[in-house]
Amino acid sequence: MKDMELEIDSLAAKTPLSDALDRRLFMKVALGSGFAAAALPVCAQTMIKTDTEGLDAGEITLTVKGQKVPVYRAQPKGKTKLPVVLVVSEIFGVHEHIADVARRFAKLGYLALAPDLFVRQGNAGAYSSIAELMKEVVSKVPDAQVMADLDACVAWAAEHGGNVDKLGITGFCWGGRITWLYAAHNPKVKAGVAWYGRLVGDKTGLTPRHPVDIAADLTVPVLGLYGGKDNGIPLDTVERMRAALEKGGSKSEIFVYPEAGHAFHADYRPSYVEAAAKDGWRRCLAWFKAHGVA
Repeated sequence: MKDMELEIDSLAAKTPLSDALDRRLFMKVALGSGFAAAALPVCAQTMIKTDTEGLDAGEITLTVKGQKVPVYRAQPKGKTKLPVVLVVSEIFGVHEHIADVARRFAKLGYLALAPDLFVRQGNAGAYSSIAELMKEVVSKVPDAQVMADLDACVAWAAEHGGNVDKLGITGFCWGGRITWLYAAHNPKVKAGVAWYGRLVGDKTGLTPRHPVDIAADLTVPVLGLYGGKDNGIPLDTVERMRAALEKGGSKSEIFVYPEAGHAFHADYRPSYVEAAAKDGWRRCLAWFKAHGVA
């Protein structure tokens, strides 16, 4: 994880803040708006903006074991029996980009839910450095807590227009790792798409298993999308994951973009690689369709 943090910090250093517009974009005022301080700088010129026309979109609140959990929700207005997709954020939380991804799914007929999975540990948007954010918030989040919060999102979707027999999950970076784990956790998941999620790591009380540990027993098909130049996720770990998956029967696959680095889908950051991002999105949608989500 340290290598990934160094890479992100170096990317951020390459693009200075340029104008007042960018600065306004950085301000986090509500779930799904603005950007976490540690995610700066924002590249406004490449950032995709999806409107809310025809959608019910905005923050809802679930209560999970007495804790209020904010969730960004987007779905077509007035429609029911919608396929459901859980959108799991990067370490920066549910900011404007993650909300935009949820709206992109909603425009295609999905009920998309992006929960604030860090809410108990702190405000991911408030930290100005990745190292501090990792130490004070992200490293303190138990996998079991995340699984329970995602289960609550699925239960909410079932009561609010979603067809949870068509359940998918996708996530980015930190959320990519969670995507692999949740596919193993919830048998209702039909398919997952994990974007550059860490595959190996130290086992702790909070993180007792990692994707490579559950790969052989995985039954849900997960598509992994990775960058060949990702300094934080070495290709040897990707090959370890491939080998572990081949021992199971999930029909999961991993695709590597040789010229892309980490966070190549993040159109608001300098790491964005348009060709890989667009192809990955196409593969994501096709994967969900092929495996009974769409």
